[in-house]
Amino acid sequence: MELTRRRALMAMGLLAAGGPSAFAKRQDPKVKLAVTRALDYLVRDQKRQGYWEANGGQYRVAMTALSGMALLCEGSTTTRGKYAKTVRTAVDYLIDMSQPNGLIGYEKDYHYTYGHGFSMLFLSQVLGEEEGAERRKNLLRVLKNSVAFSGYAQTSRGGWGYVSAKDGGDFDEGSTCITQVQGLRACRNAGIPVPKEIIDRAKQYIKDCTTDKGGVQYSIRGGGERPPITAAAVAAMYSAGEYEESDHVTKMLEFCKDNIWPSPSGNTNYFGHWHYTHYYYAQVMYRDTDLWDRYFDDISRQILPKQNASGAWKEGHIGDVYTTAINATILQLDNGYVPIYQR
Repeated sequence: MELTRRRALMAMGLLAAGGPSAFAKRQDPKVKLAVTRALDYLVRDQKRQGYWEANGGQYRVAMTALSGMALLCEGSTTTRGKYAKTVRTAVDYLIDMSQPNGLIGYEKDYHYTYGHGFSMLFLSQVLGEEEGAERRKNLLRVLKNSVAFSGYAQTSRGGWGYVSAKDGGDFDEGSTCITQVQGLRACRNAGIPVPKEIIDRAKQYIKDCTTDKGGVQYSIRGGGERPPITAAAVAAMYSAGEYEESDHVTKMLEFCKDNIWPSPSGNTNYFGHWHYTHYYYAQVMYRDTDLWDRYFDDISRQILPKQNASGAWKEGHIGDVYTTAINATILQLDNGYVPIYQR
């Protein structure tokens, strides 16, 4: 499998994408130590049942999927690596959270599409390396059903809201749409059938939300251009197979460069939804071999000093697990272990 091959090449020092200096920079001892401390924190914070949670016990499914992705970036799977047991327990928790209608999560959670989308992303990346016959069978079942649920939950305009179209009165907004697009594309890449029309309608929704300046609005109903959602939309469009060659994606990317990085001041200043923004924007910048080194240097200089003695990043209102999982993912993109993040 491609991931296994990539892991072997990296172990032999033969993975030359981006040149030896590009990957070597990410082997900075300070970065490696920060990542290890962050992942060890996540291991300690995982609940016995396999989940993580945000402040107030919220968003268990979403936090579990995001934390699991950070651990996959280290190279661990359900059967191999330092964090195999932790990954395995997280996978089993999300499998257990799959409902008869295909939703991965709680129907009582008024933001359940976030967790559903992130879970599709995480579980699809696990699938290719899963060696256990029973767990692989369960993963296939859960992912197939989750795709069906996403199709059912899509709104009449092609987007998604915090809950399904039926439960939410056909309301949609940009950030939840992004989680579905990337999760669905990840499933498709993993061999799970995904109807083309679902992706096509979602891509059209993102285009319909984009202003003449290239910024993506909060919703198709308006709400103003949002740099965080625009960054996420570019990453989602990349995942959906549209790159810089697309005029629409180029316009969105230019908007991001003007409003996120490189900003006129030349650095990545903190702003609202900073971690959400750079979780996605880092994926975009990683595909730009000309800008990635400079971006990573800037972003790591902001991330590293804010790490707590526990290994967590205690920032924002969502909670330590959220910021720690995102920062650890950003710092590990160069590892190249997770297919959806690869160049």
